[in-house]
Amino acid sequence: MTASEVIARLQAMGDPERARISQSFFKTGPGEYGAGDVFVGITVPALRKLALEVQDLPLPEVLRLLRSPLHEARLLALLLLVRSYAKGDDALRERLYRLYLENTRHINNWDLVDVSAEHIVGAHLWTRDRSTLDALAASPLLWERRIAVLATFLFIKRGAFGDTLRIAGMLVNDPHDLMHKAVGWMLREVGKRDLPALEAFLQAHCRSMPRTMLRYAIEKFPEAERRRYLRGEL
Repeated sequence: MTASEVIARLQAMGDPERARISQSFFKTGPGEYGAGDVFVGITVPALRKLALEVQDLPLPEVLRLLRSPLHEARLLALLLLVRSYAKGDDALRERLYRLYLENTRHINNWDLVDVSAEHIVGAHLWTRDRSTLDALAASPLLWERRIAVLATFLFIKRGAFGDTLRIAGMLVNDPHDLMHKAVGWMLREVGKRDLPALEAFLQAHCRSMPRTMLRYAIEKFPEAERRRYLRGEL
């Protein structure tokens, strides 16, 4: 099977009404973060099922999907790359990690980042030098900054919080709302496992961090404590 055949399959599976809703939900209008993105209208469960059916698609064809203008083709490609990384040997994993970082301009919406960053970038850096995360966090590209913090979700799940807190500190004044949500989400995940670590971060940053980021970070706090943080009463 080729990428062209898979794209034809995606187009046949599409739902125009779902595509219309997705175009709005993922902010594809002029000047919005997903400007110009094209949807055919397929659910994520349907794409995951299709990924199983085409799991033997050659890597060059997967990369063609990743570079497609169709959002669902790019999402399918990332599902395939995640699957290949999990099953691959060290040489293949290194290759997939490099290809992922070389193609971040195509991983250009929040769902694409969120389905893949921890499983490829996070997984690869778990036993390696993590300075790449700092470089991504300093990138002018929104999606690379989101990759930086979402990659650390794997570390959080394995009980290591230092990288998340460091990257969150780098991104605490990020101008984009999508980053406020992503950083706040990862901070909340840290707090579920190590509340003192989150509280220490908030002591240092809660008065200056964006309101959305703070709200996400303290979402699981008792109501009275949430109000206290939102008022800056530490």
